[in-house]
Amino acid sequence: MDGRPRSSERTRRSESASYASTPGVRSRMQMQRTRDTAPELAVRRLLHSMGFRYRVDRSPLPKLRRRADIVFGAVKVAVFVDGCFWHGCPEHGRRQTQANPAYWSDKIAANRARDADTDSRLVDAGWVSVRIWEHESPQEAADRIAAAVRQRRVK
Repeated sequence: MDGRPRSSERTRRSESASYASTPGVRSRMQMQRTRDTAPELAVRRLLHSMGFRYRVDRSPLPKLRRRADIVFGAVKVAVFVDGCFWHGCPEHGRRQTQANPAYWSDKIAANRARDADTDSRLVDAGWVSVRIWEHESPQEAADRIAAAVRQRRVK
């Protein structure tokens, strides 16, 4: 094990449980990273170079079974770096899949509803939720996160 939590490991499921159109698609879906993606790493490097320290891949709230990509616990700021396809980006997420379109539209709608619920629960608990799209400029994203953290430090 390389120090990552078990939640970041991906395992293969049985063939009968798959919604994928082909074994190749199924394999790519299962191996999709849950943390340390290129956009996330780029933003984290910039934040670190700005002097910020944070936790990675943590649940902001003890009873919330959802994990934020970057957590500033002391100031209650949770950052989510969302993939355009998986979270229905308004700019890039409109492309309809060729195989299983009904499944994927329902899946992405459920992901968006879960994201909204997560944001709502965090706000109710006194947190700020910052959502970053994978296509955003890492520098602009880091600047936006830094502003949120600084604003919370002042209060």
